[in-house]
Amino acid sequence: MSDGLPNILSLALLLSLVYLFVAVVLVIRRLTDTSGKEMARRLEQLAQGKGLGADFAGDIVKKHEMSGLRWLDVFLSRQAWSRRMDRMLDQADIEAPLGLFVLLSLVFGVTGYVAASLYLGNFLARVAIGFALGVLPFKWIAMRKAKRMAAFETQLPEALELVGRALKAGHTFSSGMGMVVSEFAEPIRGEFQKTMEEVNFGMGVTVALDNLMERVDCPDLNFFVISVKIQNETGGNLAEIVENIAWLIRERIKLKGRIRVLSAEGRMAAWVLCLLPFFVCGAVQMLNPGYLNLLFTEALGRFFLYLVAGLMTLGVLVIRKMVRIDV
Repeated sequence: MSDGLPNILSLALLLSLVYLFVAVVLVIRRLTDTSGKEMARRLEQLAQGKGLGADFAGDIVKKHEMSGLRWLDVFLSRQAWSRRMDRMLDQADIEAPLGLFVLLSLVFGVTGYVAASLYLGNFLARVAIGFALGVLPFKWIAMRKAKRMAAFETQLPEALELVGRALKAGHTFSSGMGMVVSEFAEPIRGEFQKTMEEVNFGMGVTVALDNLMERVDCPDLNFFVISVKIQNETGGNLAEIVENIAWLIRERIKLKGRIRVLSAEGRMAAWVLCLLPFFVCGAVQMLNPGYLNLLFTEALGRFFLYLVAGLMTLGVLVIRKMVRIDV
């Protein structure tokens, strides 16, 4: 008990420092954020009849920032991976800037490494725990994006069928997309609404559809956009084309469902094979404490632990490749 108390106090102190760091970052961001003052100054100029001024004449394009901290925004804007992550944030419909998740990743990683160093003496284990915690914010973004894109893909066939029926009834293509906006829920409503707004502001339909394809990571949507672009150039029955694409996407979703059912046994076997060693080690440790100590104290035991971890990782990758079938 006396040995564990200093570790608990050290962990509590570490968490307090983490909270203090986050609070300092938020205060600095608040103090350095001059957007509110700039807006107030321009509104005051308008109220006094001075107009927007010459300094605002060229500032009509919305600026996109990856972080509220100037130095972090400059750093992220120069990185290739940050642009990909920023696009992923848009696809996941997350309004928070990328810089927030970068800071969270650094805080989680450092906290995990320091907390692990209180209990573990192995450097590689501490690094692995810190890395695993540091990846959590970006993993959450990927899961949020995958869930949203899956919902979009599920809604797409019905939306295209509605567009096809609207074209058969004599409506225009833009009117059919407007019906999708008024009848469907998120996420397809929001994405189609952005496309309609771009068209209403004077952008070409093909360009707006290209932007839609850029915002949404859905291979089925690419079929629809490319078909509409080809129809605009060569002509043809757009209603029939859209309905055929909707039927094709629906059948593809059904096939993916069948494959998922058939591969369920392999996925369950993968979970059992991956979790069984940990359950066995836990049971042995509970029934006979100290029996596995040689694996952690002796050099040969640690070598076997690393070897087993590598082989398990390789097995997980192989099973994952076997059960993931692209349609």
